[in-house]
Amino acid sequence: MRRSERLSDLIDIVRDGRLHRARDLADQLEVCERTIYRDIDTLVANGVPIEGERGVGYLLREPVFLPPLALSVTELEALSLGMSLVQEIADPELQAAAKTLHTKIASHAPNRKKTPEAWGFGLYAFERLRSGLTHMPVLRSAIRAKAKLEIAYRSLDETTSTRIIRPLQTDYWGKVWTLTSWCELRLDFRAFRVDRITSCRETGGSFQNEPGKRIEDYFARVKGEMDGDSNHADPDINDVPRP
Repeated sequence: MRRSERLSDLIDIVRDGRLHRARDLADQLEVCERTIYRDIDTLVANGVPIEGERGVGYLLREPVFLPPLALSVTELEALSLGMSLVQEIADPELQAAAKTLHTKIASHAPNRKKTPEAWGFGLYAFERLRSGLTHMPVLRSAIRAKAKLEIAYRSLDETTSTRIIRPLQTDYWGKVWTLTSWCELRLDFRAFRVDRITSCRETGGSFQNEPGKRIEDYFARVKGEMDGDSNHADPDINDVPRP
């Protein structure tokens, strides 16, 4: 979890007006007590009115709000549709985040119905849209942390292989999710269909952005192919649609 996300979660926990011990906060956020003390100090230094002291506990008596947002009806429609789609076609972690975000934003939209249907949208997700999402939490975490993954993959012709990859980006194409990666077996970019990844685990290794192996380099490759530059052709990347 990023520190900014942890600080936000910490505010959400202590804003209920009850006294929270550092030990309990540390257990809930899966960090050590020393980290909680540092986070509390950071929040207080930035003006968040948290009261308490070490060894006793902390609470937040005054409400804390995000800066006011002036959203148009169309912007609210876009948010409602987007978050509802995530709740239908994403993995459980993102579904839960979309649900809580939807609730927070809806609470600031008075006199409006809260469901996407009320805005004129009907959502009928197909089971295939949800297929292959088992590994998505691991994939998203690895992309953020720049962690290498070992995946077992079954291609469209049913050929199986095991790869060590650098995960760069996930993409949703309306029917399938794909994972754009640098493949250390092929020493080149590969775009894998997520629903055809049969197993996935972190190797314990990490990677840094290197010229020629970054997501922007992949897009440059694709642009070269679309412009008809044969020097960028890669006939082996043929399993998925590409931008």
